[in-house]
Amino acid sequence: MKKKVAFYTLGCKLNFSETSTIARNFQEEGFDRVDFTEKADIYVVNTCSVTENADKRFKTIVKQAQKVNQEAFVVAVGCYAQLKPEELAAVDGVDLVLGATEKFKITDYLNDLSKNDKGEVHSCEINEADFYVGSYAIGDRTRAFLKVQDGCDYKCTYCTIPLARGISRSDRLENVLNNAAEIASKDIKEIVLTGVNIGDYGKGEFGNKKHEHTFFELVQALDQVDGIHRLRISSIEPNLLKNETIDFVAESDAFVPHFHIPLQSGSDKVLKLMRRRYLTNLYQERIHKIKSVMPHACIGVDVIVGFPGETDEDFLETYHFLNDLDISYLHVFTYSERDNTVAAEMNGVVPKKVRSKRSKMLRGLSAKKRRAFYESQLGTERTVLFEGENKAGYIHGFTENYIKVKAPWNPALVNQLHQVVLESIDDDGLVRFEFVEQKETA
Repeated sequence: MKKKVAFYTLGCKLNFSETSTIARNFQEEGFDRVDFTEKADIYVVNTCSVTENADKRFKTIVKQAQKVNQEAFVVAVGCYAQLKPEELAAVDGVDLVLGATEKFKITDYLNDLSKNDKGEVHSCEINEADFYVGSYAIGDRTRAFLKVQDGCDYKCTYCTIPLARGISRSDRLENVLNNAAEIASKDIKEIVLTGVNIGDYGKGEFGNKKHEHTFFELVQALDQVDGIHRLRISSIEPNLLKNETIDFVAESDAFVPHFHIPLQSGSDKVLKLMRRRYLTNLYQERIHKIKSVMPHACIGVDVIVGFPGETDEDFLETYHFLNDLDISYLHVFTYSERDNTVAAEMNGVVPKKVRSKRSKMLRGLSAKKRRAFYESQLGTERTVLFEGENKAGYIHGFTENYIKVKAPWNPALVNQLHQVVLESIDDDGLVRFEFVEQKETA
């Protein structure tokens, strides 16, 4: 009988792409992959450490696996496993903890699947995480996450990612293009580029710090790959998003007008405390540049509230800065102290109630921004890629500029691209439309 393995992924798109690669390795070794809710011999949890909630969720997920099969072998990999391997190993039910370099060789550590009293740890020193493993994930039949870069050389004071993933390094351009072509051959219509700091692409491509290729060259090369209908750039640092890339995306048939650009704070004082590599004037310039060549572009923003030293005045500066910017939505993160970061030792700790209040205010602003962006696009013609899930009798999809639409469930639409005219916003905030070709009202 073949052994069965199941996977659970916490965190970012990059984690999802790496889980997919690890799963394919298992299948090549003769394992059957099953859903995490099914009985398996091995459960692999790919962890995240960006927020304290991700840490807490890990224990819940291990318990879920044990409920299905008390005797199953439980493996923890990923960022949290690199940062706090002993802590994870002590969680009841965990048998094996693998760090940043070991996670891609899981099957080498599975000679004996008998349960352990305490988890066994194999975790390198993070400075040994200097090689690159390419990966991509097929989340559903419509889009794939393609990893192009890993690690980060930035030293933001709140962030544990360099400790969890090591130095900035990139996939070889040839490998990225081969993976993209492979994805396209599976009739997947959209590729999302992912990494820790994708604008830094090219660094470490051949095992050194020299930039062999740039992010702009990567974008140009991917634009030439046959069979890819859509390419979407995931989060990119404002200082690394150059005008040449913005201009290229504006003219490209494949790259879509959607950018996600971390800000973190609209206060220059706080940005300096965070050791970010830009100030608000550069950020503002990037937004204005995008909107000047792509007025219909969707722009998402990451922002952290409650960072040590953030006063009420600093927060209001952030609020007004964002309110005045022509952006489309926010991802709001409430600051949480992380071990071994500079920020965790800083003065001016913001009370958790205040952090929560500020977070609520920005989430409200995000809803307002998204609504205004959607309203600005009503009456325009867009292309929708429909997704594969029947959600309470509706099919959902996204336009190229990331507007979420809905229509009555129709399986014939799954993984199809259709021209539509955006008509109205429903009570749930999603957009209704009319097909251009068929003139059918949705």
